[in-house]
Amino acid sequence: MSAITAAIPRRPTPRAPGPGPGARPVDPARQAQLLAAVAAGHGTAAFVELFNYFAPRLKAYMKRLGANDSLADELTQDVMVTVWRKAGAYDPAKSAVSSWIFTIARHQRIDALRRERRRALNPDEPLLWPEEMPPPDATLQATQRARRVRAALDTLSREQRAVVHLAFFDGKSHAEIASSLAIPLGTVKSRMRLAFEHIREALGGDDARAAA
Repeated sequence: MSAITAAIPRRPTPRAPGPGPGARPVDPARQAQLLAAVAAGHGTAAFVELFNYFAPRLKAYMKRLGANDSLADELTQDVMVTVWRKAGAYDPAKSAVSSWIFTIARHQRIDALRRERRRALNPDEPLLWPEEMPPPDATLQATQRARRVRAALDTLSREQRAVVHLAFFDGKSHAEIASSLAIPLGTVKSRMRLAFEHIREALGGDDARAAA
């Protein structure tokens, strides 16, 4: 086992920040339903709900593992792309959805450390973990949220829709998207980040109006 691999614990301690703006609590059973929908190929809205819940937690986790803000954003995107592409590999008999996603995150951080050739992290560094949340009113909220997600996707720019489609419908990596569109890799990552920021803002705005 390498020093980098040994330096990152396999499980974070069970603490986490609160949900990001506009994010609703997603209980473990709901997480499994959403991931199953993604695996079945019917999960654009389901994936965005997972993204909206896990992205701020993954970013916080990466930052506690030493990533700066930009790298934490990039690694979070990479983790969630992997979740989309490999949703069918998830086995609920082996782990909870959150454990599976954070295992992917840990591997992404190890790979990034190897690429960057940075010093290994302190294995005793406290890490973040999603807290248990009460279940939402699943059926009605999921239907309403799916409509808002579709509406938000329709408002993306042509360039943003292109990278989202190639990543989540064609299963291409960021590098493959850059090659397909003949644009720099950094532009692909920027458009992907802006697209999800736009979607989160749209969902957050709707949630705020619904609560008013």
